Amino acid sequence: MIELRGVQKSFGKTEVLKDVSFSIPTGSVFGMVGVNGAGKSTLLRLLAGVLRPDGGEILFDGAPVFENPAVKRGIFFLADDPYYAAGTTGKQLAALYRTFYPDFDEAGFARRCERFSPGGGAPIHNFSKGMKRQLFLSLALACRPKYLLLDEAFDGLDPAARLECRRAIIDIGESGTTTVIASHSLRELTDICTDFALIGEGRVRRGGNLEENLSAVHKFQAAFPREIEQGELPFPCVRFEREGRVVRFVARGDADAILQSLHALGPLFAEEVPVDFEEFFLVETEGSQR
Repeated sequence: MIELRGVQKSFGKTEVLKDVSFSIPTGSVFGMVGVNGAGKSTLLRLLAGVLRPDGGEILFDGAPVFENPAVKRGIFFLADDPYYAAGTTGKQLAALYRTFYPDFDEAGFARRCERFSPGGGAPIHNFSKGMKRQLFLSLALACRPKYLLLDEAFDGLDPAARLECRRAIIDIGESGTTTVIASHSLRELTDICTDFALIGEGRVRRGGNLEENLSAVHKFQAAFPREIEQGELPFPCVRFEREGRVVRFVARGDADAILQSLHALGPLFAEEVPVDFEEFFLVETEGSQR
């Protein structure tokens, strides 16, 4: 388990993280989300032991990560824009990482590379953004670390590569890897995340088990014989949209009770529709701005 307890981090006079506390269960796929500038990348660097927190502590199975080689040996951190030397090939990087990760999956790395580069032998600087991302993700997955930290894992990937990445993350999770992903691709996270933390204003605004949090909000759509205003609904909405006589809204509370109250207005039809991670994120972030 990873534990963050009262973590603080500033850069000069800019306070990025004020008091961040949450835990990441072993074997989970943990999504770290927030608006731009919320501190997600900073948190990943703190988790990787690249940065030292100004206050609080970060523990991996009870041991601090900063300046702790024993803990860091089990971590693979993939930054949003990873460094590589000029002229370096995928095969050369694989040889380097193999020295640090003895369980390196040669066959898996070669198989993934063949889908976007002939065996990973071409210089990386010739790759497109998406190809570079696929290469480094292939390296990260092949290393089979105990803890996999990914910054914007799906950025630049085509749909087929995104699907492959999601499947691979689920597969290594079944082998015991704990994956932490900071990403704006919330629809992708909906399919794979078990737990999450929503970062805002230097703190955790919401977090925990994703399924439990999604079940606490409900989205409905309904059509009426006339146009309906939000104020006519007999319950508070945290999000409301209207297109002519069709309304879509998100509310908290008991779904059956909300639907029953809605039927009292005489809709032509009314139904509950699933809430995904992206919808949940919008509800939480818009609510914080009111």
